[in-house]
Amino acid sequence: MCMTIRVLLVDDDALVRAGLRLMLGGTQGIEIAGEAADGSQVLRLVDEHRPHVVLMDIRMPAMDGLAATELLRARDEPPEVVVLTTFHADTQVLRALRAGAAGFLLKDTPPADILAAVRKVASGEPVLSPAVTRQLIQHVTPAGRDTRRSRAEDALARLGERESEVALGVGRGLANARIAASLYMSVPTVKTHVSRILTKLGLNNRVQLALLVHDAGLLEESPADE
Repeated sequence: MCMTIRVLLVDDDALVRAGLRLMLGGTQGIEIAGEAADGSQVLRLVDEHRPHVVLMDIRMPAMDGLAATELLRARDEPPEVVVLTTFHADTQVLRALRAGAAGFLLKDTPPADILAAVRKVASGEPVLSPAVTRQLIQHVTPAGRDTRRSRAEDALARLGERESEVALGVGRGLANARIAASLYMSVPTVKTHVSRILTKLGLNNRVQLALLVHDAGLLEESPADE
C-alpha cells in the first residue's frame, strides 16, 4: 500500500498503549492517529482523526471494546477494528467478530505479526485464519446456538447457487484465487460475488460471512484450509 495507515490505539493500560505506540509509530507507512483509554472516547476520536485501523482492547472500565466496536461498525464507512485480548478463547472476542471486527490479536503477539495484521486489515483483508476461527468457536460455547443456526440458515438461503458456493469458500478461509480456481471462475467474478453477498446479507466483512457459514453448520464436515 502506498498510503500511510493511520492507527487509533484504544486500551485502558497506558503501558500497553506506549508499547504499541513505540512499535507502530516507528514503522514506515504507519502513523499513530490518536489514543484512547476507554471505549467511550472512540467515536469522537474516529471523527477527529479518521484512522484506517483501530486496535481495540476488549476489557475497559466505562465502555468496553465490544460496545465500542458495535457502535463503530454500525456507522457508514467505519475503520477496520482489530480487538486486543489476553485469551484466545474469549466469548467477547467472538461477539466482537460478529459485530464486524476484522480479527483479533493476543497482547503477546510478536511485533512483526502485529505490524503485518495492521497492514492486512488496512488493505481490506481479515487477520484470522480458518484454523484460528474454528478453534475459537470450538472452545467458546455461548448461549443461543440453535437460534443462530436457524437465523444463519435463513440468511444463506437468500443466496443464489453460485453465491452459496462462494460463501462456502469464504467460510473455509480460502483466498479469492483459490475460490476462483475451485469454481472455475475469474478472481474479479469472485470479488463481485463476495461484495454482492455482503451487501445482500448486510455484513461488514468476510469474517462475518465466515462466521455465518459456521453458524449454519455448513463446515461441520468441510476440510480445514490454512
